[in-house]
Amino acid sequence: MTGSEDDSAAAGEPAGHRWTRDLLWLAAVCVAVLLVVNAFVARPFAVPSGSMEGTLQPGDRLVVNQLAYAFGGHVQRGDVVVFDGIGSFLPYAAEPAAPRRVLSGLGLAPAGDTVFVKRVIGVGGDRVTCCGSDGRLRVNGVALDESDYLFPGDAASSVPFDIVVPQGELWLMGDHRSASRDSRDHLGEPGGGTVSEDKVIGRADWVVFPVGRWTSLERPAAFAATGRAGRHGDQG
Repeated sequence: MTGSEDDSAAAGEPAGHRWTRDLLWLAAVCVAVLLVVNAFVARPFAVPSGSMEGTLQPGDRLVVNQLAYAFGGHVQRGDVVVFDGIGSFLPYAAEPAAPRRVLSGLGLAPAGDTVFVKRVIGVGGDRVTCCGSDGRLRVNGVALDESDYLFPGDAASSVPFDIVVPQGELWLMGDHRSASRDSRDHLGEPGGGTVSEDKVIGRADWVVFPVGRWTSLERPAAFAATGRAGRHGDQG
């Protein structure tokens, strides 16, 4: 068939067929873009428990910013992060099979019960202690005013601890301390309760569902001074 005959055939294609073909191409492009965004930019996450109340409620849908710490950025104290707990909060769990990891990264499989959301209290080099005579949590000697996010009626911690966070690791706690299994609960396990920065999937930046709870998640002001006091830590 000559080129002119090809053109004639295309010109004679029913409009309905052309519309269907174009619609399929558009759908394929939209799916590809969604997969790329899910894998590298932003990922939805459903809050599974009450460990972060009252900042987050069970069933809240979050947008997790996966570029928050890209291009030289670092996790900061006060951030709410979503992370893979294998090797830390789940010290004996095996890594999922490669196909499962790929599908989860693309948003085609649920994150499962190995993914957690907590607040960063200490970063590498920080000394985190609890609790002094005033009952408050301290980072690098600075007593934190946690009233902006700590669940009403909760103590800073019912478990005393004094730890210097290893470089490249994070100390993470829930805002609903009495209902949260976090770094405190894993002190005697491999990893000592800390989580590698490499395991952080991203920073939780927005609550997007339910609509009535739509809000951004800001870093509390209480953490602003913790990097300038004491000899441990760098707010960076």
